[in-house]
Amino acid sequence: MDNAEIAKFFMEIADLLEIKNENPFRVRSYRNAGLIIEGLPISLESMVLKDEKSLEDIPGIGTSIHEKIVEIIKTGQCGVHRDLLKEVPSGVLELLKVSGVGPKKAGLLYEKLGIKTVEALEEAARAHRLRNIPGMGERSEGKILKAIEEYKNLKSSSGRFRLSTAEPAARKYAEHMKGLPGVIDVEVAGSLRRWKDTIGDIDILVTCRKGTPVMERFTNYPEVRDVVSKGETKSMVILKSGLQADVRVLEKKAFGAAIQYFTGSKSHNIALRDRAKKMGLKLSEYGVFEEKTGKRLGFEKEEDVYRAIGLPWIPPELRENRGEIEAAEKGELPTLIEGKDIKGDLHVHTNQSDGNSTIEEMAESAMARGYEYILITDHSKAVGIAHGLDGARLEKEMREIDGLNEKLKKNGTKFRVLKGAEADIRADGTLDFSPEVLKKLDCVVGAVHSGFSMPKAEMTGRIVKALSTGYVNILAHPTGRLIGSRQPYEVDMEEVIACAKKHGVCLELNSYPERLDLNDVHLRLAKERGVMISISTDAHSPFHFEYVLYGVYTARRGWLEKTDVVNTRPLGELMKLFKDGR
Repeated sequence: MDNAEIAKFFMEIADLLEIKNENPFRVRSYRNAGLIIEGLPISLESMVLKDEKSLEDIPGIGTSIHEKIVEIIKTGQCGVHRDLLKEVPSGVLELLKVSGVGPKKAGLLYEKLGIKTVEALEEAARAHRLRNIPGMGERSEGKILKAIEEYKNLKSSSGRFRLSTAEPAARKYAEHMKGLPGVIDVEVAGSLRRWKDTIGDIDILVTCRKGTPVMERFTNYPEVRDVVSKGETKSMVILKSGLQADVRVLEKKAFGAAIQYFTGSKSHNIALRDRAKKMGLKLSEYGVFEEKTGKRLGFEKEEDVYRAIGLPWIPPELRENRGEIEAAEKGELPTLIEGKDIKGDLHVHTNQSDGNSTIEEMAESAMARGYEYILITDHSKAVGIAHGLDGARLEKEMREIDGLNEKLKKNGTKFRVLKGAEADIRADGTLDFSPEVLKKLDCVVGAVHSGFSMPKAEMTGRIVKALSTGYVNILAHPTGRLIGSRQPYEVDMEEVIACAKKHGVCLELNSYPERLDLNDVHLRLAKERGVMISISTDAHSPFHFEYVLYGVYTARRGWLEKTDVVNTRPLGELMKLFKDGR
């Protein structure tokens, strides 16, 4: 059982408790546990099997949660989860996947109308029965019907998995294959090697010595649920997570061409084949051939394949046929950003709002990563579910940060905790803190957390007004999407980017796996317009700092270089940029 499966139990317990209108602190405890578990870089199952007591070392995991993790791993079930499902039908949880229907609303719909499926919700909305529910009306029915259509569209494409699910699964599988004596090369290809935000399946390419039992090793992997097919050079399995994985055994001399071909994308490969043809060559997964003679030019390395058709090696993240071949011809490929370039995280939550660790604990974790700074951005009061701060609580937090910085300075530590807030952008475009409070912060992160169904012109105007105040330094998760569960809200990104440029506002690339927002297309547009990007994690736990990996690779897909990203700057330069932007 992987961490995502374990986390799901706790997230669903939190939802079920909230549907039942239980104690909000209990709800928050389970939800935070789910977030912590989802972000852990190590397997909980392996920890429990080795030593159950090792769970005690995980920040934010108390005795009660500890016991439930052990129960889930050992039995595949959780008593609290099972008991709650006896009181609340599991179909009610499905309602939460409809944008705009939170746990409280789902509970109300179930209590007042007995609605426990999305189909029943749609029927009730079309029959105009929702308008009699407190807090709902005719307009709400229209919004819900629109959200149900979005839900259906998302469900129809549910065969794809988030990058954060597929990437660690593929990495572990590849390590499993590398451990087989006789194996020479193991590479993960496909859309995963291009770091797309969703992945259809895992492609693993292998070269080996003759007689190496690759297929036995592949199909006997402990995480395999079903073996779909097993051959001499290709096999396919379904993992317990539902992910499909394929392995191909290749000739060593064809490995370079094969890794290029199976990495894709399809449109990139077509363009390369057309180019090769004009040069009298034929390019395929088996190699590069002279078209007239059929002679194979054996290339073991991918770089040699590109060189054979007159191009430098093109990084996998760029291979979408969006101008990368033309840039390569001209010697104008970008020098893409790397993880080591990031000097700090500019979107960090603590237990003052909906995080699970203290300011000092988050700072210690960031220092251990080699960062120079973090920006504390706890929510404002409008985000009630996140225990958001009002002005007085924020000022108290600022004093705590000042005290911590003084302590660090006395200890000779150059690390700096910056004072910030994730200020909610209200429906009218105003910010959820007074100007007097905002002026005291080092950096203000503005964000939309409600009203996602606004018409495009209204949502665009709302964001533009907030960015025009002169108080916002960074616009967080600019399109509001949640991969696989919520479509981006309608907004004119061209206009938002133009406004950000005008007022010196950075746009965030939120690295949280469900978001990866901005996407690669919008990132490249921002780069072309000269708008700076902040690659931050939206960390709610020390373990969430690991998510920066997904942000960096998404940035690479958007052609970003070190100079395009604000938090590659040292502290002094960063502070000047923020001051100038305000």
